[in-house]
Amino acid sequence: MFTNRVDLTELRDAVREIRNEIGTIIVGQHYMVDLIIAAILADGHVLLEGVPGVAKTLTAKVVARTIDTDFSRIQFTPDLMPSDVIGTNIFNMKTSDFEFRRGPIFSNIVLIDEINRSPAKTQSALFEVMEERQVTADGTTYKMQSPFLIIATQNPIEQEGTYRLPEAQLDRFLFKIEVNYPTLEEEKQVLHYYQQNRTIELDKIRKILPAHRLQYFKDQIKKIHASDAILKYIAQLVHQTRENPALYLGASPRASIALLSGARALAAMSGRDFITPDDIKEIAYPVLVHRILLTPEKEMEGVTEKDVVKEIIDKTEVPR
Repeated sequence: MFTNRVDLTELRDAVREIRNEIGTIIVGQHYMVDLIIAAILADGHVLLEGVPGVAKTLTAKVVARTIDTDFSRIQFTPDLMPSDVIGTNIFNMKTSDFEFRRGPIFSNIVLIDEINRSPAKTQSALFEVMEERQVTADGTTYKMQSPFLIIATQNPIEQEGTYRLPEAQLDRFLFKIEVNYPTLEEEKQVLHYYQQNRTIELDKIRKILPAHRLQYFKDQIKKIHASDAILKYIAQLVHQTRENPALYLGASPRASIALLSGARALAAMSGRDFITPDDIKEIAYPVLVHRILLTPEKEMEGVTEKDVVKEIIDKTEVPR
């Protein structure tokens, strides 16, 4: 039995405040909001995938505003260059020397809209910064300020003028969150909101979580207990993706680490200092679906990545 208890009362209360603040603007999408908060606490990047108009960008903006940190937005387009993202060296006429002008990626929370609109050359500019939290330009390395998080959006339906993200880049996202249409009741709430001529004023959103407390919470989350049985359960789930005959590509060890860190964040948000199997199950889909590839045969049969993940979860023994 573990004895090092972690007091998560302040963190749980802060998460509740953030949810309440967001709930006054975003109708429904509680799952998406909770996973974005979990990703911020777990220090991981998020990919939001859904059709236009389901509040992907708005939700990312609202969540970011509740954290007292810098925020920037980059609209990815086919003609965007790597230097437009990370920055470039500019010749200074006064000093007769080159100086590095930082790009919009130098922020704490970065929203990348329609990330799949830019080609591989521009996507490659994100590889280093997403994994190592640093940018190298002309042989000089620039460290990112903590916290650093990318929230990216993409539309799965429209294919014209888009590029599939490289597998190595997808693997760098902690979660891929599929954003669905609202329910009938939720859509009625949206209409009532706009019928009252209410406007969304992002500048009036309260800054609930200061950067220094966020860092403290992240340090506390790392102390959350994961039993040997839980670690074995995580390893088994990921290992089975590599042996499943329906999959051409299984999940990497980074997926195991993502399951552990994401489950710790979920446990902390609930005020628990230990992980349960339900925490693992809750994040298994957003952690695994973008890290696996189906065989061509299974794709033709209409099988989806979610179907395979469900099969793996169902047949893996749950620790007691």
